[in-house]
Amino acid sequence: MKRIQYHQYGGPELMKLEDFQLRTPGKGEVAVKVSFAAINPIDWKVRNGYLKMVTGKTFPRAMGSDFSGTVISVGPGVTRFKPGDAVFGMAQIKDGGALGEAVIAPETFLAKRPDSVSLEDAACLATPGVTAWNGLFDKAGLKGGKSVFINGCTGAVGEAAVQLARRLGATVSGSCSAQAMERARTIGVQKAFDYRTTDLATISDRFDVVYDTAGTMKVATGLQLLRKGGVFLDIDPTPGKFIRAIVNRRFKPIICTARADILGGLASAAAEGKLRLPIAEIIPLTDAITMLTKLERGHKLGGKVLVRMD
Repeated sequence: MKRIQYHQYGGPELMKLEDFQLRTPGKGEVAVKVSFAAINPIDWKVRNGYLKMVTGKTFPRAMGSDFSGTVISVGPGVTRFKPGDAVFGMAQIKDGGALGEAVIAPETFLAKRPDSVSLEDAACLATPGVTAWNGLFDKAGLKGGKSVFINGCTGAVGEAAVQLARRLGATVSGSCSAQAMERARTIGVQKAFDYRTTDLATISDRFDVVYDTAGTMKVATGLQLLRKGGVFLDIDPTPGKFIRAIVNRRFKPIICTARADILGGLASAAAEGKLRLPIAEIIPLTDAITMLTKLERGHKLGGKVLVRMD
């Protein structure tokens, strides 16, 4: 089989489409034949070595996190899946491998794909959906009737956060580009602000939750927009921010952390038609390195890019 790998940390020129042998799944692991993989910024951040304290120094390393496909085999102790099951989910960050014809993932990082959700749509859900869920529900404890502001509300995590918050009954405002305003309103953003022309610090409304899904909002601005008892969620954690969060309990940096109940919740939301991310382009695996390079260098497409495994 083939997958995209690299043999040292660094830039996009290090990626290669290479043959590999899929190992046997270990305890609690599932082997999946990949149908579609979704490209995420975390893919090149890992390859660039930003998380090498977690990912280690063993090479070659495989790229890709989010996928949909069919279970090939299961390891000891796996009870939720069997060969032939249609699933979606994500690989562990220390392993990667979704940008390949088969991948190994923990059982807890997978959910069964609902019949009403296509393979393509399911492949988009994991990283954006889990990150949105970690912030809104795990950290902020969002309830129906609360108000939410989402910076970057038409990015992948932003759209997932909008839809999950709306599904719960929250009122959502947010920021995006002028070109994305109509999209924001379509998915349920009540008030949309153009981030290029609006100083977000001047917004008069106050919110129970402010979620910076774009990683561009100043912490001071996020905290300023909160109601009493509100929570500011930051998608771009740094050591300094974690230290600040110890001092200020209203400030919570977010790290994408998958669990079986979250993936199951995303599956339910998608099956209800209340969670769906736009797909901009679908490409074959042979074109994936070129596309990854373009996206890493700032190319924008207005939706998820999927890699098809033939």
